[in-house]
Amino acid sequence: MSPELLTALSFFVLALLVGFEVISKIPATLHTPMMSGANSIHGVVLVGAILIASTAGENITLLVLAFFAAAFAAMNVVGGYVVTDRMLGMFKARPKGADAKGGK
Repeated sequence: MSPELLTALSFFVLALLVGFEVISKIPATLHTPMMSGANSIHGVVLVGAILIASTAGENITLLVLAFFAAAFAAMNVVGGYVVTDRMLGMFKARPKGADAKGGK
């Protein structure tokens, strides 16, 4: 195993452990707002996928990985904004009177 691979795996395992500890300390009432914001920040992952695709050249494996990374990152970004929009919609004032019920 090369030293570079061992270093990358060490960082990955440490990131998993730190991420698990941070997420497990979040109360349930704050989990959805925090995750929707985190999902929208995943635009960084989308940029990384684009950079991988630009350096892949003729390597089909890298191109496939870049495609899936870009697709999942784009879904995550859109999902983050959709959830955030739904949460913010819960705080909007509701119309009063008969207009709110679609009545006369």
